[in-house]
Amino acid sequence: MPLLCETSHDTAHVHIDGELTIYTAAELAAQLLPRLGETPRMEIDLSQVTEIDGAGMQLLMLASREASTAGTDLTLTGRSKAVMETLELCNLAEAI
Repeated sequence: MPLLCETSHDTAHVHIDGELTIYTAAELAAQLLPRLGETPRMEIDLSQVTEIDGAGMQLLMLASREASTAGTDLTLTGRSKAVMETLELCNLAEAI
């Protein structure tokens, strides 16, 4: 699953479309994590995520931690219903 990434000024806009699960997390991590630090800001649009599981949550938490280390201000935007339900279930809606 390729990431759609566009850079505008000093912000990378990343769009994830489809599943964010154990079946896609490793591939997404390989594409996402190296981009951290390339721009001062990154927005990850989760509005088209149809399913998310523990591996997907781990990837989002890892990206958040690594962004801070890389000096990138990371924001999760457009949270789909599947993402919101999982974040609330894990009591992480406010944390990431």
